Amino acid sequence: MATRSETIVAAGDPPESAGRLAAPVSPGWRSRFTPTFFDLIVVALPIWFFGLADGGTGLLMSDGDTGWHIRAGDWILAHSSFIYNDIFSFTKPGAPWFAWEWLTDVLFSVLHGALGVKGILMFGIVLATLFCGLLFRHMVWRGTNVFIALPLALVGFGAATVHLLARPHLWTMVLVALSMWLIQRDLRSPTRWILMLLPLTAVWTNLHGGWLALVAILGLVSVGTALEAMLGESAWWVARRYLLLAGGCFAASIVNPYGWRLHAHMMEYLSADWIRELVGEFKSPSFRSENMAQFEWLMLGALLAAGLSLRRKRFVAPLLILFWAHSSLTSARHIPLFVAVSLPFLADEIQGLWNCWTNGATRNSTAAILQSLAAEAQSGIGRMSVWAVIPFLVVASPLLGLPWPKDFPALRFPVGMVAKHQELLSHSRVYTEDQWADYLIYKLSPTVKVFFDGRSDFYGEKLSREYCDLMNATYQWRQLLAKYRFEAALIRPGCALAAVMKESPEWRVVDDDTKAILFVRTKSRLEKVNGRANEKP
Repeated sequence: MATRSETIVAAGDPPESAGRLAAPVSPGWRSRFTPTFFDLIVVALPIWFFGLADGGTGLLMSDGDTGWHIRAGDWILAHSSFIYNDIFSFTKPGAPWFAWEWLTDVLFSVLHGALGVKGILMFGIVLATLFCGLLFRHMVWRGTNVFIALPLALVGFGAATVHLLARPHLWTMVLVALSMWLIQRDLRSPTRWILMLLPLTAVWTNLHGGWLALVAILGLVSVGTALEAMLGESAWWVARRYLLLAGGCFAASIVNPYGWRLHAHMMEYLSADWIRELVGEFKSPSFRSENMAQFEWLMLGALLAAGLSLRRKRFVAPLLILFWAHSSLTSARHIPLFVAVSLPFLADEIQGLWNCWTNGATRNSTAAILQSLAAEAQSGIGRMSVWAVIPFLVVASPLLGLPWPKDFPALRFPVGMVAKHQELLSHSRVYTEDQWADYLIYKLSPTVKVFFDGRSDFYGEKLSREYCDLMNATYQWRQLLAKYRFEAALIRPGCALAAVMKESPEWRVVDDDTKAILFVRTKSRLEKVNGRANEKP
């Protein structure tokens, strides 16, 4: 039987051949003011992706949910109260609503109030960079050299862009990456620092519902170490330690405005078949883009790493990799979590292959030269200075005068149409797609109330299916438009509903800018409102 310390190393450490390049200890406080190679990575990533890549910042604002998050935060601050009932719809006004990401909503409100859309973009850029930086530093801490850690971190970040949106789930991406590092440190050398996961979960619960990922990870670590204990490769107290941590984190999640009722609501929502059928981000990924190709290669490598780990009678890494691989294949929104969990284990195996290649290499060989360069770079990638933060402060400063977007991207949202017909839309029951309804909430709330927006957990299955029936112009589209007494419709030209409404005498086209079409019901009070708006002085 292994000793206590030996057990921890066996449970959590990479293979013996993967740790030759340990990051040196920082020489002192003066090093915090000396630029490092890691600083360059931290600064270069947002400049490259968000500044130079096509649609970089637009990608962050390409989901309308950000709009209602901002307005929910506005309401909380204005009323000094949590939200318990709906404030945005005319279909379920005042119905119970779990604003389970209220803390992020408040942050969005503060950032938007101070800086506008620029503040929300800075939030997304900082958290996306932090996610990539944590992955990189975790791999370096495990002994991975720069020639392996940097490409893996960039490929992992590329795969994670499939769900890179300025929404509360960015917290979960960052906190899963951070939690994995804390857990691996504790597996190597147990300390009380691991108890920080308890208050972290309490805060996390109010930032985003992804705190369940941490409970799942701790549970899988407990099962993996228990399997190792059965084979004499670990000790039972290790499994009990992480099982108790999982239970403690679950208990800490009760600290939210809704108590246990939030958990019941989440379980009902996440287990519903109709969610996976109707909600796009809960569907399986489509492997037809560059970021999905990156995800595919990472998955193949991670599965190979899981197999090699099983050969060494290690079960923690395989369980985590297989669980999150399955989760990401059934729901695209889990891909960033798969990246955060599996990338360090994949780096271990590649570093092991690197060490086999460079061991015994002659002094002037390519392998020896690259190994020497990797060793020299290790001090620069193992620490960070203030220079990694200063560029973000400079870029965010209004003194620089950078051309930050002032609204949601016009290529995805009816920005011009809403601005042009604000009065008409404000006095109507409007049918529009959920993303555009989110934008209407952002631009016209509290005046406008919507039929259906991005809060699918609030609206439920029946209303969600009726919304889809309207969008697809099924046989009952007329009955549904009459049922909810719609007076206007703001839809895309290529939408099936647009085609049938153009042929209907009940509806008239008010405006068509090729990106959006605005219909009004004929002989309705909206036509009078529109007529007054268009009267010449």
